[in-house]
Amino acid sequence: MCTTFDNWGDSFAENAGLDGDGVIARVRILCADHYDCVHSAVTTASVSIDMHADIANDMRLARRELVAVQRQKLAALFAAIRGDGHAYVGSAFYRNKFDGIAFDPSCDDLNALPPTTRAELQANQQSHPPYGTILTCDVDAYVRFHQTSSTSGEPLRWPDTRANWDWWIRCWQFVLEGAGVTQKDRVVFPFSFGPFVGFWSAFDAACQRGCLCLPAGGMSSVARLKYIADNYATVVCCTPTYALRLAEVAAAEGVDLSGLPVRALIVAGEPGGSIPATRDRIESAWGARVFDHVGMTEIGAWGFQTADYRDGVYVIESEFIAEVIDPKTLEPVDEGELGELVLTNLGRLGSPLIRYRTGDLVRLTTEPGPDGVCFARVIGGVVGRSDDMLVVRGNNVFPSAIEDVLRRFREVAEYRITLLDDGPLNDLLVEIEIAEGENSPNGLCERVSDALRLRLNFAPKVATVAANSLPRSEMKSRRVARP
Repeated sequence: MCTTFDNWGDSFAENAGLDGDGVIARVRILCADHYDCVHSAVTTASVSIDMHADIANDMRLARRELVAVQRQKLAALFAAIRGDGHAYVGSAFYRNKFDGIAFDPSCDDLNALPPTTRAELQANQQSHPPYGTILTCDVDAYVRFHQTSSTSGEPLRWPDTRANWDWWIRCWQFVLEGAGVTQKDRVVFPFSFGPFVGFWSAFDAACQRGCLCLPAGGMSSVARLKYIADNYATVVCCTPTYALRLAEVAAAEGVDLSGLPVRALIVAGEPGGSIPATRDRIESAWGARVFDHVGMTEIGAWGFQTADYRDGVYVIESEFIAEVIDPKTLEPVDEGELGELVLTNLGRLGSPLIRYRTGDLVRLTTEPGPDGVCFARVIGGVVGRSDDMLVVRGNNVFPSAIEDVLRRFREVAEYRITLLDDGPLNDLLVEIEIAEGENSPNGLCERVSDALRLRLNFAPKVATVAANSLPRSEMKSRRVARP
């Protein structure tokens, strides 16, 4: 039976310091026995809700209202973990992990619970193959499957129920709304639709929005460019690296990208969309706006940009609770200070994650953005991953900082970073590939090295390699080699 949040009792609004009425009017429908996203819930309740207005309302929830929404959903999440209701059998993983801990989801601080780590999940799946014991439903209830891209060890296998997938699609509606995507757009997905979640949910979200969705898997880059032109595509969803690769191929084929109808690129999978030099290079090549998006297979699609905010990403706080902690002490850091992002997803009840250590290093502020969006903001986007950081000559170096320097040189088409074990102090080799049509200008290596020295406080070794000798990928690129 479907019920609205106000029927759950007065304790949530009371604990949030609200009378409840102002919040309930802006909270979507929740099934007491089964969480569903707005699309499915509206179908069940025969209520007409405008999707755009619904998303926009969430973006502008006042902080106290937002906390009340989060607490309502957190209570439903813990009910699923316990196995309350006919739809759920409970999560053995979390029942064991939280055994003996008294926690009231309506009011207790989340940091009273231990964080969840990727290593724990990997160990759990290895000891209870194939999916571990985190699932809250019988396996027959799961209809979608994806796995992580294996950039950080063994892949995690992650199934989703139909309601989970509806929630994924809802999260992507924030991304599409932020990029101004409407049903008049034609959205192309130059992405191989394998088990990596990539743009699967984006495709379904764009379909739900009424866009013409153009799958472009299994094509060469040349064929994809023709496909984009022939179908008058207006939005491209891809990785930043592949956006640059398509620009390379277009230049070689004599195709003027800026003459195509493409007005926006939604990029994900790498930090490039929030790296100013990379973003500027893509926008210059395509004559279109770049919108960054952030997510993870195991946690969901959590971050987006808008046309008026490009100096970071918003956290979809109506669907996630975000914390930032010191990765060493695990204590919260002050607002705006660098720390590790910890996320709790609030709508993926069939395979939830509570206080998940993402490994992403961020600076978070709860100050509303310049466009009136009230969600917390990751200032400057994700700085880097804690496991990506390199220590070179006593300096902490993030690959994203190197990319921001290299993308400012139009002569550099691609690059690779190699950490050199040269005795007591590591060194760094940066190989740069000269763009086609560009001669290797005298002094380029020296100029690149000088620019990196100004940014990193040391001068790495820089060497050129032949054109088209470094790998490109439509998926996540791996540009860092360690000894």
